Amino acid sequence: MAANARDRLTGGRAPRPSAPGGTNSAVGGAAPAHDPAASAPDATAAAPRTAAGAPAPGTPARLALPEAAASAQGPAEPAGTLLGPTGAPLLGDRPRRSLLTPGAAAAGEASGPPSARPGETGIIVPGREAASRLPGLRAATALTDDASSRAPLPAPAPLLLPDVAPAHEVPQLVTAHGCWYPSVDPSGRQVAFICDRGGVPQLWAGPVDGDAVHLLDGDLDPVTEVSWSPDGRWIAYTTAPGGGELTRVLCVRPDGTGRRVLAGAEPGSSAHLGCWLHDGSAVAVTVAEPSAGAETGAVEAAPVRAEAEARIPSLPAGWAARDGHAVLLSAPPSGTAAARRPPAPAPGGHAVAGGDPTGLDEPVPLTLSAYLVDPEGVRAPVFLASERGAATLRVCDVSRDGRLALLRRGPRAGREALVVRTRDLATACAVPVADGDPWIGGFAPDGRTLWLRSDHDREYAALYAVRLDPQGRRTGLDVAAERPDRELELLALDRSGRGALLCWNARGLSELQIAVLDTAAAADGEGDGATARTAPAPEPAPQALLAPATPPAAPARLSPPAPLAPPARLARSVLRSTPLAVAAPTIRTSRAVPLPHEVVTRVEPTSDPDSPVVALSGSQRRPGVWWLSQGTALRTAWSSRDEDVAPGSRSPVRPVPMRPVARDGLLLGGWYYRAHGRSPGEPAPCVIHLHGGPEEQERPVFDPLYHELLGRGLDVFAPDVRGSGGYGRSYVDADLGKGRFAAIDDVADCAAHAVLAGPADPQRLAVMGHSYGGYLVMASLVWHPDLFRTGVAVCGMSDFATFFAGTEPWIAQSAAHKYGHPEHDRDLLRALSPMSRIDALRAPVLAIHGEHDTNVPPGESEQFVRAARERGLEAELLLLRQEGHDFQRADNRRLFRRTAAEWIQRRLTG
Repeated sequence: MAANARDRLTGGRAPRPSAPGGTNSAVGGAAPAHDPAASAPDATAAAPRTAAGAPAPGTPARLALPEAAASAQGPAEPAGTLLGPTGAPLLGDRPRRSLLTPGAAAAGEASGPPSARPGETGIIVPGREAASRLPGLRAATALTDDASSRAPLPAPAPLLLPDVAPAHEVPQLVTAHGCWYPSVDPSGRQVAFICDRGGVPQLWAGPVDGDAVHLLDGDLDPVTEVSWSPDGRWIAYTTAPGGGELTRVLCVRPDGTGRRVLAGAEPGSSAHLGCWLHDGSAVAVTVAEPSAGAETGAVEAAPVRAEAEARIPSLPAGWAARDGHAVLLSAPPSGTAAARRPPAPAPGGHAVAGGDPTGLDEPVPLTLSAYLVDPEGVRAPVFLASERGAATLRVCDVSRDGRLALLRRGPRAGREALVVRTRDLATACAVPVADGDPWIGGFAPDGRTLWLRSDHDREYAALYAVRLDPQGRRTGLDVAAERPDRELELLALDRSGRGALLCWNARGLSELQIAVLDTAAAADGEGDGATARTAPAPEPAPQALLAPATPPAAPARLSPPAPLAPPARLARSVLRSTPLAVAAPTIRTSRAVPLPHEVVTRVEPTSDPDSPVVALSGSQRRPGVWWLSQGTALRTAWSSRDEDVAPGSRSPVRPVPMRPVARDGLLLGGWYYRAHGRSPGEPAPCVIHLHGGPEEQERPVFDPLYHELLGRGLDVFAPDVRGSGGYGRSYVDADLGKGRFAAIDDVADCAAHAVLAGPADPQRLAVMGHSYGGYLVMASLVWHPDLFRTGVAVCGMSDFATFFAGTEPWIAQSAAHKYGHPEHDRDLLRALSPMSRIDALRAPVLAIHGEHDTNVPPGESEQFVRAARERGLEAELLLLRQEGHDFQRADNRRLFRRTAAEWIQRRLTG
């Protein structure tokens, strides 16, 4: 399943550029519950003004925001279990429970998740009695279209933490490690980054030209994002407590003191990181609506169960109510003004089966609200935006004068950039943007140009320049930079707003470009490239982001804001125009930057435009951070050396590109890894490995899983079936609706191509994949039952009905577009579900899942394994403790790789 691709290690894989969503990628859980009256904006001032009283052009607005309570939190230890057909452990030495069936839970076992009981874990099949034992699942509550449902969520309250974790909680350092997601300080000489040298992704900092690094947060909760404040005083970052899908936003000073949670401190809550104000006085966070029962774990599940049974029919026995916690998608109550959109088209332009001809009722997920938060915890958070039914909502930039905010919102394949006026919270304009990295662009220094990474009306994403009037309304839209057959994958503006780093994806390889931006407008049509345009009539000058502080007599309560306008309204906005000729913003100069390795996963401009910091991955090295100083690529001393990529005598394999052709003529892509010591013409046992997303893309980077398989004499072919990213919008959309059947056939066609090309032995093929790739594994095993000798499905969906009944609501919002609506398209989803064809299964199957996965709940693997066993087939499940959808902890990743490789090796070579 998909969240947008993320810039981090996932399940032993090399890091991908970050998505939300998303896989990828998902936006998170809940904000601390308290009286919203205390959340009202207090004030700001201190911004220089013109003589007329307007903010000086290019001047950042400064915030002052209230005080936070203190608390403490602690990490937990990871572990994993592999259970055989009898329920006995096959790996590990902890005592375990045997296989549980619905209704078989012992008294008292529902008191908490498995991780709360040291020394225990197991296969959990959640029936009614086991409902509360899957962590992280919450009840869906019906949201009505009233004022209360549109009100902003309570503002986050900071929570102080110990400065550094105790020494005994910091794991021993390892040599073969990865470093990624760099964020530089204002000088450009110090970098905060994520590193797993301690066995789990943690927050570190150090110089670009030295090795004096230090750990800033020793907790064992994986770190996922990092952002150094423009004034250098704070480092904001995101962690995933317990390795699950819910996240929280923290801040720490560069010396490791002052560590605190800014948002997402409550159990069961979640928050996401946004941009800093340009003066560093506040950072944006997005908080999600609290879930019912989040504080106590108790949920009133009876109405939810009844709705599940009524709305999602024909579930497997024992699964109609699944977990009692989360029926996430249902039709809105009658009489509500729910948003509607056309059915997702199948290839050929027709709506998918079961679609409402007038449009689909969107799911009713939770509300997301965005705030500006003072890391000092002194002044009240400032409300920016709130949206009911949002799949994502992230603040990507605030103009230097504080007038405008740039927000990214919408489900995958429907992302939008919104320009919101901060003085009245009105949406001024919207522009479609590309999926992938959530940092979509930013404002020029004067706030009159917006630079965006967008695929608006295009096959491949490009750099767009959006001209804005003083009120933020769009007056022009131009392509400033594009490349044929390449998509703009990463965009980062420097702190001045006058330079940018552009990273292009060329069939899986990265191309880096340093650009100087030109936003000067030619008056009266003068200047090269001037084009006649229309601009809105002038309006009064906007107010500052926040007025000077005047202490109120009592806390002011925020009035419910109008919800963000839906795309249809925004697209029909009318400009009040007067003739005006302006020159289109463009790139003044640019130059290509040579790279020492194949793939860039993050770019960070520094104070020196010619010396950026980038995160690199490649087929011959682990993820690392490099300083590209004046055209010279320098590996940071704290990144692992290339020679340490794979401890031992085996060197990494450099893959070769392969372009299979699907049975319908579509040209596919992928990378083939040939095991060492095999002659070119010798057929080899081969593992077809399928990535997640579906919009992720296979990249030529070192993958410890592939290295493990290759070391056992197994070739690896990693294809990009239709629906993958990197090949244009048409390719991404080719699996929508009934096109998913063709994507399943693509797996078989890729296997056939590997055989016909000579490397693969047709009698020794296996299939493996993670997330959506795990779904394709199960689907391939039941659609093409005689093709593969075995399959390994990692965190995959086995039945779309139970998946939609158990996943997070914001994930369901995006998944409904990609796969189909669980009610209106239920016949299609039933036909696409591997569980619907389970009787065709012939091959032994291993399922692997994280116990805290609320993206694709563990029950998806459990029910597939159970059904296979009931039919007399060999099937096992590895449930990893303290892991979510992506496996982050070193010991769990090793267990995962070893178990999967041994399973496949025994069946292909034994």
